[in-house]
Amino acid sequence: MIKVYGVPGWGSAISEVMLTLADIPYQFINVDGFDKPGETRELLEKLNPLCQVPTLELENGEIMTETAAIALMILDRRPDLAPPVGSSERQQFQRLLIWLVANVYPTFTYADYPERWAPDAPEQLQHNCREYRKSLYLWLDNHLKATPYAFGEQITLIDCYLCVMRIWGPRPDWFAANTPKISAIADSVGKLPKLHKVLKDNDILC
Repeated sequence: MIKVYGVPGWGSAISEVMLTLADIPYQFINVDGFDKPGETRELLEKLNPLCQVPTLELENGEIMTETAAIALMILDRRPDLAPPVGSSERQQFQRLLIWLVANVYPTFTYADYPERWAPDAPEQLQHNCREYRKSLYLWLDNHLKATPYAFGEQITLIDCYLCVMRIWGPRPDWFAANTPKISAIADSVGKLPKLHKVLKDNDILC
């Protein structure tokens, strides 16, 4: 069984939701506090020297990191969770999967720990990253169908990302007011009974 090392509500939640949607069993191991010196950091560091979540230990003992790579691994087992090969939607899926981790993720890396990157002006860096993130979400909202999912009637792994990321900054109220498609997609994913437990465990559903 796959082991998922993560923290409820963090980036590991995306992997948990994707695995659950794909009916791939896993064991969740909470490493809360991994970003500070201590036992949990030492545990995670043995598996992933970068000490990032999610870190997955696969059935064969291999280590898998990076949510986009995890998504591609899941698609090897469940190809139906992306648009058909050769379709224009498939190309857009590939684009947005990498776009999310290449563009949106770094705004959290720098805004969550601004003192590491700009010790003389952490507040300014944090503000700039958060405002830039909003502009990215506005762009993304214009490239989604949201009827009811990102690519229409078929749910894909992109939808798992949006459901989880909506609870992060700038928070659900901002998304509802400014990115109605992202909000609608997150709502649609949240209504799937098979995902209720994992979403509740990650404080995504009340």
